[in-house]
Amino acid sequence: MGSQQARLPVLVILGPTASGKTAVSVELAHRVTGEIISADSRAFFAGLDIVTAKPTLREQEGIPHHLIDCVPIDGAYDAMTFRMDVERLLPEIRVRHRCPIIAGGGTLYLGAILRGLFEGPDTDETLRATLKQRPSQDLFRELAAVDPKAAQRIHPNDRLRMTRALEVYHATGKPMSEWQIEAKALSEDFSVIGLYMDREKHRFVIEQRIRSMLDSGLIKEVERLRKEGLAPEVQAYRTIGVPEAFDVLEGRISRDEFVPIVAARTWQLVRRQMAWFRRDKHVHWIDVTNRTAQDVVDEILANGFPTAKEATR
Repeated sequence: MGSQQARLPVLVILGPTASGKTAVSVELAHRVTGEIISADSRAFFAGLDIVTAKPTLREQEGIPHHLIDCVPIDGAYDAMTFRMDVERLLPEIRVRHRCPIIAGGGTLYLGAILRGLFEGPDTDETLRATLKQRPSQDLFRELAAVDPKAAQRIHPNDRLRMTRALEVYHATGKPMSEWQIEAKALSEDFSVIGLYMDREKHRFVIEQRIRSMLDSGLIKEVERLRKEGLAPEVQAYRTIGVPEAFDVLEGRISRDEFVPIVAARTWQLVRRQMAWFRRDKHVHWIDVTNRTAQDVVDEILANGFPTAKEATR
């Protein structure tokens, strides 16, 4: 049975924000007897529900979901932990004779399993404290000088990743981007499906989703989480929509201004995600514009992905 279980492939449903990954992965899980591992970079955080469009219990439709709500709102979660969690979950899912489905758009986390991850040296607390005192633009200038490839991938406001890249350089004398070339993907049979839609339709969907989030109580959610530890210094704060919700709560912007600001940030994220996804030549892309999840899954299955029953024969 062990060799038969090892034959079960891992299907990855990736795509940019608001491309319909939740509905497609749930429909697929029903059709192939699967379980879903979330690779959404913010669904890990408990309580961050509306602002991340986290699938509700109703939207999950009884399909087992993993790595959702597994980190407290003031906690931290990194790509290495995600990789280890995936390595732990895959055999657990297979032993239940189910197909593993990894779904999400978190490029850092997907990269940890699909392209490999450099573990890196231990944290140097003294160096980290020194870097923490420097302004973001100063960190980015140094990163661009010592590791230009990393600087192209890391946003100038992403202090966590800039700090880690500089720590690696100072500890090893070698840029992190060079170390990452030597990293290895998980030893798995991945079938990678990418979802995309027409540009104008995608922009429309994003704006409508943001308005729906507001109507569903996004500002109140962030206000509650702020009392529970959500603050500018924690990882969850970097979620698109959270800093802007703080701005609404503190009177810096209005609710009407919230929508276009968050929509613009979201579209910038979509462009970064697509640039990352497009570098992987093994992705099978599906245009989901104006299509139902059932129709998209029909196309996925037509490409030969087996059901759990078929895979364990």
